[in-house]
Amino acid sequence: MTSADSNLPAGLVIPDVLPASALDADTEAFDVVVVGFGIAGGCAALEAARAGARVLLLERAAVHGGTSSMSGGHFYLGGGTAVQQATGHEDSVEAMVDYLMASTKDPDEEKIRAYCEGSVAHFDWLEDLGFEFERSYFPGKAVIQPGTEGLMFTGNEKVWPYREKVAPAPRGHKVPVPGDTEGTRIVMDLLREHVEKEGVEVRYETGATNLVVDGDPDTGRVVGLAWKSFDRTGLVRAGSVVVAAGGFVMNADMVARYTPALGSKLFTLGSTYDDGLGIRLGESVGAALEHMDEPFITAPFYPPSSRCKGIIVNRDGERFVAEDSYHARTSYHVMKQPDAVAYLIVDSEHLGEDHMPLVPLKDGFETIEEMEAGLGMPAGALVRTVTRYNENAARGEDPDFHKHPDWLAPQTAGPWAVLDLSLGVALYAGFTIGGMATTVDGQVRRTDGSVVPGLYAAGACASNIAQDGNGYCSGTQLGEGSFFGRRAGRHAAG
Repeated sequence: MTSADSNLPAGLVIPDVLPASALDADTEAFDVVVVGFGIAGGCAALEAARAGARVLLLERAAVHGGTSSMSGGHFYLGGGTAVQQATGHEDSVEAMVDYLMASTKDPDEEKIRAYCEGSVAHFDWLEDLGFEFERSYFPGKAVIQPGTEGLMFTGNEKVWPYREKVAPAPRGHKVPVPGDTEGTRIVMDLLREHVEKEGVEVRYETGATNLVVDGDPDTGRVVGLAWKSFDRTGLVRAGSVVVAAGGFVMNADMVARYTPALGSKLFTLGSTYDDGLGIRLGESVGAALEHMDEPFITAPFYPPSSRCKGIIVNRDGERFVAEDSYHARTSYHVMKQPDAVAYLIVDSEHLGEDHMPLVPLKDGFETIEEMEAGLGMPAGALVRTVTRYNENAARGEDPDFHKHPDWLAPQTAGPWAVLDLSLGVALYAGFTIGGMATTVDGQVRRTDGSVVPGLYAAGACASNIAQDGNGYCSGTQLGEGSFFGRRAGRHAAG
């Protein structure tokens, strides 16, 4: 498929490949050209420059940052970082490897091991940019630390069955900015300073439009790209090209084709330029795609963390997930319920005063029987579920879903509240996870497993460790985007 396929929706058109003959002796040349100045592209450009390469960094927006600057600032790091040590949390490379292998949908052990073995050094590299993760720990259950605490559990490490396989350790390292306030911007601003200091040429409001290939587009080497800035266009010769242009959540055609779960009932998390162009550039030279059908979708119902002690049921009054799961894991399982309908039942003792605005209060009931009837559930179903849960919780047990004892408490203090977790009622938000298949050094793979010479991918347009919402950990994308972006930049500099 190319731009010549006029019957295709615009968002699915794959750019034409340009021949190497389009480049002439006067075409400007760089050792490495990076497409996209988010966390992955910035790290790739910096490491390529530090390796001695002459680097050009293209960014379609007027400023650096991309979607990375919209995040809260979690980096998933472990293996014994300075913050883990300072707060008394033991962790090891093997424990981190074992957890990610167990929780990842289709784990790539080479990538996971590289990420875990390099995690402490990557932590140090990030701090060397000029900031410091606070040596403090937030013990509660929240979407992100409310203050500047440097460490928190941000995955399912304490959730069954993972806690029985691997000793849990917190690995969610947050930059020292209070709350969920675009905390990564501090990192991106420092990254920009280092990129400029190393002599990287940065061109804003300039995007890649086509790849240039020497030889057959299906087998040849990427040797440059075409660019566009407003009404100006041009070509650049490149020893290697690193595509770090974001995901595709803002491309309605690609979402409809690959991840229809990210439909009209969800709020999309992304920047204007998360339109999948980077992925389609890769497709133009035969890039294989992985996990394109898996979105990250969530509507957190906590804080307050006391609500994790409540009971989540579907429209039939049946439990289906451990309520202490990471919020995206819970949402993943909500999506699999009939009509994506789910409710959180919390008694008066555990409701709390604060309210997570994404999940609205549906109603309050004086008895569970009234609740069952009011929600239109099968007669006796909810009463059985709540009775069983309460009896087991009173003994500190949950034989059905193995909720951690820390979050077990009978819900017996009426009246009871019902929070509506249903899709279309709760404000679910999401983004895409899938992207180009890559090697551990970011080389783009074809469907036959071979690499596309001269082409690399990192960040949200590449598929690495984060593969679905069921096993997702907050901080994985910033962590792997920066880590594998660095590897891609170094390898591209060759």
